Amino acid sequence: MSLFSLKQKTAIITGGASGIGKAIARRFADQGAYVHILEFNEETGNQTIEEILKEGGKAYFHPCDVSNQEQVKNIVAGISKNQQIDILVNNAGVAHVGNVENTSEEDMDRIYRVNIKGVYNCIHAVVPYMKIHGGVILNMASIASSVGISDRFAYSMSKGAALTMTYSVAKDYVAHGIRCNSISPARVHTPFVDGFIEKNYPGKEAEMFDKLSKTQPIGRMGRPEEIANLALYLCSDEASFITGTDFPIDGGFIKLNGG
Repeated sequence: MSLFSLKQKTAIITGGASGIGKAIARRFADQGAYVHILEFNEETGNQTIEEILKEGGKAYFHPCDVSNQEQVKNIVAGISKNQQIDILVNNAGVAHVGNVENTSEEDMDRIYRVNIKGVYNCIHAVVPYMKIHGGVILNMASIASSVGISDRFAYSMSKGAALTMTYSVAKDYVAHGIRCNSISPARVHTPFVDGFIEKNYPGKEAEMFDKLSKTQPIGRMGRPEEIANLALYLCSDEASFITGTDFPIDGGFIKLNGG
């Protein structure tokens, strides 16, 4: 068996139809996992499944609003009837730009429902099954979990919660053979970034892309595939001695730039 193989393992990936989540889903499928994508957008969800199947992978799509606990629990229960759940990747999330003054209550509630309650809902649903045989939970945090980022009040709050949930779950379930870690990316080049630049800086897309890229000390944004490679390692048996740890993947941002 090759290094980082996920053969015969079942992985649930939330928000797995675009950006980082899609890259993780494809990488896991490449390594032999049965990939279950929980995704709100049905069109992109089905498209991603089709791509994985064409590449010879095994993948299934479950339309899901991760903020809806009953919906999450029903999907997880359905998966568990046929397959042992080995891996959960909590990747689904929404962004928000703003400081505390211009963050509305509606904005705050939206961020909470997806980025915090969604993570809780998925962990709450899978842990009873993982307690039986062990498993791996990987949460998508952010550099905003650890350092101050301008105009990211609500987003930083939510990613700080993802980080501390990681520590808590790792501590509570280590005796059950459940490992829990998190990844903290800096800016990653995804369709969201392109859309943000196009919407807010029309006619200056190239200039702003270069400016945002240079905020990373390494001189560029990360690639979704790079995040997926780290996720693969942390969810593989090769990382069996690692739990309760956050892994920045940030082009040097935290240590060399300090936010």
